[in-house]
Amino acid sequence: MARPSFEELLRRAEESAVHLEMRDGYMLSDPAFIDWKAGMAIAPRERWPQWFEWVGDARKRGVSVRRARIVSEPVSEYVRFEYEITKGLNIAACEQVRWLPRRRATDLALPGNDFWLFDGKIVLINHFNGEGELAPDDEEIRTEPEVVSLCAKAFETVWERAIPHEEYEPA
Repeated sequence: MARPSFEELLRRAEESAVHLEMRDGYMLSDPAFIDWKAGMAIAPRERWPQWFEWVGDARKRGVSVRRARIVSEPVSEYVRFEYEITKGLNIAACEQVRWLPRRRATDLALPGNDFWLFDGKIVLINHFNGEGELAPDDEEIRTEPEVVSLCAKAFETVWERAIPHEEYEPA
């Protein structure tokens, strides 16, 4: 049986989809990041129309979509890019977003990789190489109760400590 895609997992979600990001840089080859670095304006609805569709469909079904980011401070150039597009992309698509300065995460038990958790049952692990690019085996599905539990607890603990996007000022 083929592994379901992110889009399929989000479309199947009935209650929740949560995402924990823990890196200070992703996809530095992303054309949007390159354009942003060059001073170009980024129009999220034009760049990522599928994101608005996917999250919008989920929200219409009553699915809560939350994203938490653990970031080093002062923030990296990539995190500043993420911060600047979050309102027009993630918040505009009806996600809830929070930020946790890494210094406030020292005592947390965290999984080794970023992940999405769907309905508290299915974990989609994201694998990146050392440069922040997607690794050849970029995604992995995990459903073992101990993995699901670790990811669920980690996300909720980060979420409780994190600062809502509208209150966070990147250092």
